[in-house]
Amino acid sequence: MTAELTFATTRSEAPTPDAEREKILADPGFGSHFTDHMVTATWTKGEGWHDGRVRPYGPFSLDPAAAVLHYAQEVFEGMKAYRHEDGSIWTFRPERNAARMAHSSERLALPVLGEEDFVAALRALLQVDSAWVPSATGGAETSLYLRPFMFASEAFLGVRPAHEVIFSVIASPAGAYFSGGLKPVNLWVSQDYARAGDGGTGQAKCGGNYASSLAGQLEGIAQGCDQAVFLDSSTHTYIEELGGMNLFFVTRDGRLRTPALTGSILEGVTRASILELAPDLGLEPEEARITLDEWKDGVASGEITEIFACGTAAVVTPVGELRWDGGSVASTAGEGGGEHTRAIRQALLDIQYGRAEDTHGWLTRLA
Repeated sequence: MTAELTFATTRSEAPTPDAEREKILADPGFGSHFTDHMVTATWTKGEGWHDGRVRPYGPFSLDPAAAVLHYAQEVFEGMKAYRHEDGSIWTFRPERNAARMAHSSERLALPVLGEEDFVAALRALLQVDSAWVPSATGGAETSLYLRPFMFASEAFLGVRPAHEVIFSVIASPAGAYFSGGLKPVNLWVSQDYARAGDGGTGQAKCGGNYASSLAGQLEGIAQGCDQAVFLDSSTHTYIEELGGMNLFFVTRDGRLRTPALTGSILEGVTRASILELAPDLGLEPEEARITLDEWKDGVASGEITEIFACGTAAVVTPVGELRWDGGSVASTAGEGGGEHTRAIRQALLDIQYGRAEDTHGWLTRLA
């Protein structure tokens, strides 16, 4: 399949001054600053995708009746651009993000954007905003976070798939998720809230899933935890995921276990990559339904030796204590996570930043 879109470029007349941009890149945080440009394209029923543009970053003009505001018809992706030592800019497995966005779009009754157009949009933005990709000197984990997204823009209050949709890509420089080194996160078991249910949108990357996780997350914070872990909505027995990260368990006999995809769990790109990397690191990957009791008993018996969460933003995060109403399970993590947790995290980072050979063919050059 060939790309349908081309992207005409209109450069900003007031780009961020170099000195100000360098100040931002020195301490970018996460999601607080944005590059000078954005990508947009429009889909309409009958015309398909058209009007691809790179234009100055700025607000959208939406009718109050825009379908996304009433029926939440939208999807998004999250990925990063990495500057390698030679100055080139790469991203990690964009075809997986494109495929997941296509799947999410189908589930939310939105038009599918082809992989070629998806990657072309990233390249088009990086051609004009390459200066916003931080240098990763000295092992720094800085990058440019890329946020492709799509939403129903048609002004219509009837309940049906929208006839007009906007696709966009924005970008935000990102610093190291753990500025002071790896820190285990303590988790709260959400027993009153579910992130997603059978037949729902759990395996699609849409905003509603994240909105539904916030009440559980706030409950966890009130209990002194960093995030919440959600169980299946039918039996409240099986572990699913955090609000935005997948979970892994390392066992004493060398297995690397993660909850199987049941339709209500998002298939993370980092999750898939860890499963493929596991044999290279002496671990046997295993996808299975894992109960909360297995977590509790496994830590108590020593069968579970390490637990970590993974996602694009933090890459790999060691999990500390697990708490719920009436009890807790001790942490298996040291100050900086267990041996396997650290090794997996480092292996991913080394590939992403070009410090290790990309034997899997995961990297795509953007600029």
